[in-house]
Parts: sequence; C-alpha cells; structure tokens
Amino acid sequence: FKMVCGGGLAIMPREAITVREFVSLDEYLKVSEAVIRIFNAADMLRKNRAMARIKVLIDRIGVDRFLEMVDDELAQPWAQRDFSPERLLFLDNEEERAPARRDSYAQPGDDAEAFTQFVASNVKAQKQQGFSTVQVKITRGDLTPAQFHGIADLMREYCGGNARTTVQQNMVLRWVRDESLYEVYSRLVALDLAESGAETVRDVVSCPGTDSCKLGITSSMGLNRAIQERVTDLALDDPQVSKLHIKMSGCPNSCGQHHLGNIGFHGAAMKVDGHQLPAYHAFIGGGYEEGNGKVRIGTQLKLRLPAKRTPDAVQRWLELYQQGRENGEEFNAFFDRIGKEPFEEAVRDLTIPGDFSDDNREMFIDWTKFELYVLERGEGECAV
Repeated sequence: FKMVCGGGLAIMPREAITVREFVSLDEYLKVSEAVIRIFNAADMLRKNRAMARIKVLIDRIGVDRFLEMVDDELAQPWAQRDFSPERLLFLDNEEERAPARRDSYAQPGDDAEAFTQFVASNVKAQKQQGFSTVQVKITRGDLTPAQFHGIADLMREYCGGNARTTVQQNMVLRWVRDESLYEVYSRLVALDLAESGAETVRDVVSCPGTDSCKLGITSSMGLNRAIQERVTDLALDDPQVSKLHIKMSGCPNSCGQHHLGNIGFHGAAMKVDGHQLPAYHAFIGGGYEEGNGKVRIGTQLKLRLPAKRTPDAVQRWLELYQQGRENGEEFNAFFDRIGKEPFEEAVRDLTIPGDFSDDNREMFIDWTKFELYVLERGEGECAV
C-alpha cells in the first residue's frame, strides 16, 4: 500500500502527505499505529478540541519532522512484535455468492432507449467477465423505507447480496450478470430509482444542512434540489460539461466535500437592512481522480451569493466554460488558464441581494423553507 495521512477538508483543507510510498501487508498496521501514537502524544493539540487533528500537528512541526517522528516510533520496542493482519482479516468471497446464469431473461421493449441511456451512464463492466456493476443514482442521498426494502430484494436476487455506497451518495449493485441488466433496470424503474446520469453534472451532492444538522447554516439539501432542477432543465448534452461534479455543504465543515467539486459551495449568511438572508461561498476547480488518489482543492472566489441566486451562478459558469474553452479543454484546465476573476465578474450582479421588501421577500427565505431566514447554530463535533 501507499500510506498517506494528515489530509482533510473543512476550513483548513489539506492534501494528505505521503508517509510511505510502499508498505507491505505485514507492515501497514505497524506504521498506522506509529502515526496514532504520535498524534496521541501531541499534548499541544489538547488545548482546543477543534484543533485536535493530525493535519494541524503537521502544519505546526513540518512534514520532515513528522516523518522523522514516525521513524523514531518504529524503532521503539512496541514495534518489534508481529503485525501480520491475517488473524484480523475477514475475507468475503463475493464471487462465490454471485448469481448463477438462468436459461432466459427479460428483454427491453418500448423502453429500450431509456434503458440504453441508463446503461451508458450507470453501468460499468466488472473485471470478472460476464458481470457488471449498476450504480443507482439516489437523488440527494434520500431513500424511502420502501426503496430500501426494494434495493435489498434486488441485492438478494441479482447481486448475491453485494452492494456498496459511494461518496456521490449513490449505491452500487455488484455482481450483476450482464444478461440480467434489463431486469434490474425494470425493478429500479418500479422503485423510482432508474434515473440515468450517475456521476454526472446532474448527480449533485450535498450534506443535510439545516434539515437535520445543528451546525448547518443553510439548507444545502434545498439548494441541491434547485441546482439539479436547473441543470436538468438546461438539457445539456455537452460531454465535457456532463462529467463535472457540483457539491455543497451547509457550513464550512465540508461534509458535502464542496472543496472537491469542480463547482462547490458552503453555507454562509448575509445581512441587509438588519435582516439576515442565506448565502453561499463559492469554490471553483476542485476535483479528484479515481484510481490514483490525486485530489485538487477548489479555489474560493471573493464573493458571497444569496442562496436563491446560486443556481443562476451555476448556469452562468457553465455557459462561461462552454463559450470560452479551447478544443477539448477540461473545466479545471479552463479555470487554470483564465483565472478566477472572469468567474467572479460573470456573477458580480448576482451578489447584490437587494433591499428587504415585500417584492424581494423570497430572497430572505431559504430553499424549501417558508419563514424568514434566521441563523441558528448549535454545538457539534465538527472541527477545522
């Protein structure tokens, strides 16, 4: 394994440092314990619970000193015992439970076009020949009890009981036989879970925000709905735009991983004429690459957007990219080339909320809410 530590988001986003370029299976628990022991002994971090993070320790003492401390720990007597993980491992043979092939399967009919679109965006071939994974796009990460039970039935019948959740708030059904893809799709249609576009610009991610979190500043779930509806209404068939990720959090703590979206937002508040209104800070150019562990933290723009105007900002930034990119230029590369100023100028007029009045009352009410916005926060465990 390659071992890294000290990464994190929130108000101090940091990319993890490399502790070891390669650690064998028999050694990774030992190196992990060394890092934990160093962190546990860092009394300087105990003065403020919000600062009790490995990334803070690395910031204070430096990467080189931290790596020296890891080497010193590994030379201690505790590190000389056997750290082989074999006795701790639970090896689940998923392939053994994979469904057997049947004699016949249902085939597409009038829904063939919709099924083809679903396969193109939500289905990927597994390494094991004859099997695929099916990604179920779960809007805003919300499932009803009936949908949960329906997915469980699908897992038992078509996946050998295997599924995974994803950072995109979706579910991936594994070990689906290629011949049964249409049957799985049909069952998802019945559950209202057969929407195509998994991991595309329409697959918007958010934390619960003020819907359920004491630390929430804004209704990030409500903004998620508004942006997803706007992007869907735009009917974008641009493959370069389609691959973008939009993420948002209801506060700076980044549970929605807004730093890692090509376009990201975190909740804030504004005040006009003594009245508060929900707003968002914006980040551009974040991202991550599957398979190689590379991440890129988005750049914060120098502006705040009223919550009700944030979907307009997303639309303008997508148009800015479409109109100004060079041939084949990715969104983040486009941002690197032109800088953040054009993105700021494209939405400058949207940052002015207007006066508090009956005609402008909606600006002072958060998405999916019905009363005037008031910032209320409680205590929580989130930190920097």
